[in-house]
Formats: sequence, C-alpha cells, structure tokens
Amino acid sequence: MGSRQVTDGQGLSWEGTHVTVAGLGVSGIPAAKVLHGLGARVTVVNDGDDARAREQAAELRTLGVTVRLGDGATLPEGTELVVTAPGWKPDKPLFTAAREAGVPIWGDVELAWRLRELDGREAAPWLCVTGTNGKTTTTRMLASILTAAGLRTAAVGNIGVSLLDAVLGEERYDVLAVELSSYQLHWAPSLRAHSAAVLNLAPDHLDWHGSMEAYAKDKGRVYEGNRVACVYNVADPATEDLVREADVEEGCRAIGFTLGAPAPSQLGVVDGILVDRAFVEDRQKNAQELAEVADVDPPAPHNIANALAAAALARAYGVPPKAVRDGLRAFTPDAHRIAHVADVDGVAYVDDSKATNTHAAQASLAAYESIVWIAGGLAKGATFDELVAQSAKRLRGVVLIGADRALIHEALTRHAPEVPVVDLDRTDTGAMLAAVQEARRLAAEGDTVLLAPACASMDMFVNYNQRGDAFASAVGELGT
Repeated sequence: MGSRQVTDGQGLSWEGTHVTVAGLGVSGIPAAKVLHGLGARVTVVNDGDDARAREQAAELRTLGVTVRLGDGATLPEGTELVVTAPGWKPDKPLFTAAREAGVPIWGDVELAWRLRELDGREAAPWLCVTGTNGKTTTTRMLASILTAAGLRTAAVGNIGVSLLDAVLGEERYDVLAVELSSYQLHWAPSLRAHSAAVLNLAPDHLDWHGSMEAYAKDKGRVYEGNRVACVYNVADPATEDLVREADVEEGCRAIGFTLGAPAPSQLGVVDGILVDRAFVEDRQKNAQELAEVADVDPPAPHNIANALAAAALARAYGVPPKAVRDGLRAFTPDAHRIAHVADVDGVAYVDDSKATNTHAAQASLAAYESIVWIAGGLAKGATFDELVAQSAKRLRGVVLIGADRALIHEALTRHAPEVPVVDLDRTDTGAMLAAVQEARRLAAEGDTVLLAPACASMDMFVNYNQRGDAFASAVGELGT
C-alpha cells in the first residue's frame, strides 16, 4: 500500500507510522482497524483488562494490531500520533507524555475529518449539532429533513452510524448530519463544518472539562471555520457569544432561532407557524412559512426549539421549505425522550429518562402544567436550587429515588416547602415500581407523572434506557 500523507503539517505518512489508539470500544476498535488497513503500525492501549476487553484485544491481534491491556497511562515508545476515544480525559498521563513529546492527539472525529477525501473521494459537507441537551433529537430531525429533500444523508457522530464508517464506507452521501459531544470537539482541532449549531449551554461534564469556561470553549469549537451559517439560540446568549468569538470564513452568517417572533436572520414561531426570516429574499420584510407547531412531535417548547435549529441548518444547506415540513412530520422521537407511556385514571405518565441533567429536566418540567415528578440518581456534581425554584409552581408532588436524592430534597425544602415529597430510601432497580405507585397516589386527574430524573442512572440502572424501561413496566402494572 502506498503512503498517505497526514494533512496536519507534521509530515507523517500512514505507511509505517506508529499510531497509538487510546481505548477499546465503539470508537477505538474502528479507528485501530482503519489505521491498520492504511498501513500504520498500530498499538492500542486500554485501562481495563476484563473479559470483554480481552475478547476485543484477541480480535485486533489476529489482524496484527498490538494491544496493551491494563496500561493506558504509558505512551508507547516511538508513537508518532495518538488517536483517542472521546471520553478519555485530557489530563491523563498518556496525553501529558504525548504533549511533552510533541506528538499530536486526535479524536475519532478528527481522524474521520482528515480521512474524508481519502482515495480522491468527494467529501460530503458536515452540518454539525452540539449543545448540552437536544443534540440527538435535533440531529435526527435534521437528517429527516435532508432525506425529505431527496438528499443522501445519515445521522452520524455521537449517534447512529460512526463517522469513520460514514466517510470511508461504500455508501456515498450528499451531506452528513453530525452530532458532536464536547468530548469529541475537544479532540477535533481541524474540523471545519459547512454550518453548525450550538443548541444551549448549561453546566455538564465539568469533572471532565475542569470548568464551565473550558466546557463552553470546547462546544464553541464547532463554529470554527464555518462556511455558511453559525446557528445559535436567541434565548441562550452564551451560544451567541460563542459565535462572536469564532473565526469563520468570510460571508458566514449568524442565524438565531427563537420560540418568539423572529427578527431578520432568525427562525421563530408566529401564530403556531415555524417561520424563516433568515434564508429569504429581503429578510427585513419577508418571512417564509416552514411548518406548523403541530408538525413537531412532541410539541413541547424545547422540542420546537430543536426543530427550529434543525430547520436552520437544513435551510443553510439550501433545503426547500416543503422538505422542512415533510421531514418534521416524518420524524419519530427516540424512546425515553418525553415519551407518553400511558394514561391511567386520567393521569398521563411520561418517560423522559434521557433528562440526565438539570437543564434537560427543566425543559421537560416546563412542558406540563401540573406534575408529580420522579427524580434522582447520580447528580454528577450538579446543584438543584435553580431547577426547583423555576419549576415549583408546577409541582403537585415529588417522588425521589437514587443515591443523590438528598440534594434534590434539600432544594425542595428551600424553594418548594409546600410540595409533598416521598423520599424512597432505595437504590435497587425495584424502587421504580414503588416510585410509580407513590406518584399515582399523589396525582390527581389531569396531572402528569413525569420521570425526568435530572441525574444519571448508573447508581441503579445500566443506563437511562433501562431506567425508562423500568418506568414503563411499572406504569403497565398500574392498569392490571
């Protein structure tokens, strides 16, 4: 195989280049295979040495890849490039050693970006989505709109198809809808999107980034070098600040989205209609109808905002208005995202187990008028005073579960002392049935029992999907 130049100015070529891949798993294994196939000399290092890791290592070793289990801290001698799984923290000793040795560090997104024109391919433009909450829904809405426009596309990145598969596979795409996490953006210094959106910013993953400033800076990387549009949230000025700070190509525009009536260069809502005053002629005077609020499923405020962001990116790419409407109508939300489970005795039961932080829970709580709230789990360093203070008037009752439920209870005591609280001193998976039964006791006809935990799930469940399934199962038992 002939040499392939790495376009990072380091003068490396793939043939014989010693690349260290940090971490097995959903990104590390594909990266190792791709690099090995390009002729690189690949060493995979991994902290864990469990049965699953040994099985994965055996598969890679049959290809000729070197694997070191139980030792993710030491930089292999002679390493010329490190490709890391996105979750590995920047302060790991492996990365410190790489930086001291002048070795570049890429993530899987960076690798995909560098390889997108391999073998003379015509690279599909990337429309990128990031933010604290709503990334997956918005990216999937965007892909649905692009598909409705007759474009070959896929939802990729932190969702669905891996980026490496998308850029190197046999399927050729016209454009990609790319979800990116703050971890991925941290390790993607040369990414330059066609257009990108930051949906919102709220404290999250601060243990990884070290500070809110560092977290926001990594999110803002998505705007760097944008060619057509930087889409921001009018209701979240921090996202617009990131646009102002970005170094974009000349002619790239700042495009806002808002739940109110849009100003010029914005998309918004007028009389139940999603309208565009950004990608129209004479935007000072004209607006283009795109869809109805009723076309958005579910039509909760934060989901309408997701739809507007997706529409903005699609319109930046030149998609016609009809495709926005048709794409939104065709979109089906993922499980555990404000999913209506059942109505029992006039009470609605809604699963938003995906609300794993306070920002997501606040958006979910804002969608209903009278709520019995099921919350709790692993707080990940979060505080709950602002969430409770803003939601207090909507709460008929609260049922708390999980390891860090006391933090929520204390916030309720301070900001909603009149709201009845059931504190279940349990972290076993069976606690969800008890929580749903207690919520039923607190609820009155017309109320919504809402699972929006504002916390991670791993103290009680494998993931938020299992937690949501447990909720749905418990609701199912109410009707028996």
